[in-house]
Amino acid sequence: MAPENDTAVTELILDGFSGLDERLQLFLSLLLLLIYLTTVLGNVTIILLVCVDRRLQTPMYLFISSLAFLEIWFTSSTSVKLLVMLGAGRRTISVSGCFAQSYFYCALGCTEFVLLVVTSFDRCVAICQPLRYAAIMQPQLCISLVAAAWLLGFTLLSYHLVLLYQLTFCGSNKIQHFFCDSSPLFKLSCSDTSLLWKIDSGFISFVLFSSLCFILAFYTCILLCILHLPAALERKKALTTCSSHLFTLATVYGSCIALYTHPSGDTSLDTSTMVALLNTVLYPFLNPFIYSFRNKAVIVALKEALAGAAIRLFS
Repeated sequence: MAPENDTAVTELILDGFSGLDERLQLFLSLLLLLIYLTTVLGNVTIILLVCVDRRLQTPMYLFISSLAFLEIWFTSSTSVKLLVMLGAGRRTISVSGCFAQSYFYCALGCTEFVLLVVTSFDRCVAICQPLRYAAIMQPQLCISLVAAAWLLGFTLLSYHLVLLYQLTFCGSNKIQHFFCDSSPLFKLSCSDTSLLWKIDSGFISFVLFSSLCFILAFYTCILLCILHLPAALERKKALTTCSSHLFTLATVYGSCIALYTHPSGDTSLDTSTMVALLNTVLYPFLNPFIYSFRNKAVIVALKEALAGAAIRLFS
């Protein structure tokens, strides 16, 4: 507990990138703004294409559009404040606002893990049970899986808010990060956080590794099915279908394991910052290109949509 003569902190200062030269901060803010706008535009494009093109209204694209919708909110939960910090120099955030940012970041991250399990299940059924795919992946099941992913993500992570509200801040109010992640918050608090660390680290590790086990099980089935395909062309097509998903899984799980599986949050500031940038900025930016804009069906739908828009505009 805090000493009685300490003043309770009501505002926190996000101190990430504060050591950079002002011109470098301005350049970084412009670069991040371009990445953020491209991320939002790319993911919104995917959602709109799936909504308007009947050829894309399949289970796979429903899950991809759900991921696209999530990525918009996930990157916004950290990037908007980061842009304000770098561009306008406004680094303060209320304690409640900091807790809210931390909760939404973690809840959206948990939702993403569940959605990645769902997309792995979809690929498993498509490759291992192609003749029964339409019968298994019916619209009602797909919508229920997406809804369950969002519900699980936000209800399971409600514990995170409970933990955060156990913290008190009575000394320094500078967070050594560019957003309100749990690790720097626990380090900054003058409360005894040893038990809170164990609970938070244990739960995050459980979510990470349990979802990863499901995904590995699905991809083991996929690999066994691919190896039994008679034609080399069929094997290549199946591997190509899964390659983008595997790249996504490696990026997401690699960055999160590096950040959140240390019981004491014992990672260096530079490492945490760079890995967090990869997780919160770069991956959502790459997501539309990894999942969709390399796909022929999406490219055809996009070209037709642009051609139709041009005809209406100039007619």
